[in-house]
Amino acid sequence: MKSKPTYKSEIETEYRQARSSEQVRIAENLSELYNTAGVLLVDAEGHGIIAAKIASTVHDTFHAFMLAELDRWGKTTPELFERINLRLAQSATARNALGRSEEEYSREVATMLYGEVHPSGHFRFVNFGHPPPLLFCSQLGKFLDIDKSRMVQFLPLGLEIPEEHPDRSRYFSMHHRQRRANSSDVADLTLIRPGDSLFLYTDGVYDGSDQEEREKLESIMREHCRLPAKDICKTLLEYAQENDDQLKRIHEEDRIDDKTVFVIKRI
Repeated sequence: MKSKPTYKSEIETEYRQARSSEQVRIAENLSELYNTAGVLLVDAEGHGIIAAKIASTVHDTFHAFMLAELDRWGKTTPELFERINLRLAQSATARNALGRSEEEYSREVATMLYGEVHPSGHFRFVNFGHPPPLLFCSQLGKFLDIDKSRMVQFLPLGLEIPEEHPDRSRYFSMHHRQRRANSSDVADLTLIRPGDSLFLYTDGVYDGSDQEEREKLESIMREHCRLPAKDICKTLLEYAQENDDQLKRIHEEDRIDDKTVFVIKRI
């Protein structure tokens, strides 16, 4: 700073004060993480090595970007997820170098849901193509109807580049999203009463749309909602496995998919 012709001692003082204030803010944000739990669900389409590689890429990219995010802000921001989205996008440059056309090459898809559980019972999350969470009320014994306008859902990772991104022309995108993700796209669900549970899952358990299947899951939750979260997960996975066994009996093994269940319960 002193090497610049426009240097003034007042500018240096202001800069140091600004940096000091920023470091205090980051430290305050980091301290809040002691009472916050992060949950990451990733589901790559398919079952083979490619699917495993995609899921691994998302996982590794998430951890690498998270470290940079915490170092810079002391918390997660929507920009973190835009970077992961871009990491999974198909590069036009690489495709052209390989002499491939967009039509002859099917892209691999991964969905992602990341959320943070706060001591107040709030679960704040972003969703890229993943089945939405279900909120079970222990007092009413049913899943609550949630206003879908409160839960923004982007396309799966890599399929949609923001229109305003400076490098959008370098990637293939199904269509360009009007803007980048911001704080308004972070959904917020609340576990209000003791015993309330948040049910997170992959489409190998439930695709998020079948009403009859939802009612069966609701019945299981109603019967077991007083158990610890771990035991509820076990019961739900056993139910999903029974469905797989039925698919095998009718020779429809191709409908069987990987399964993940995650239950967050307020005690």
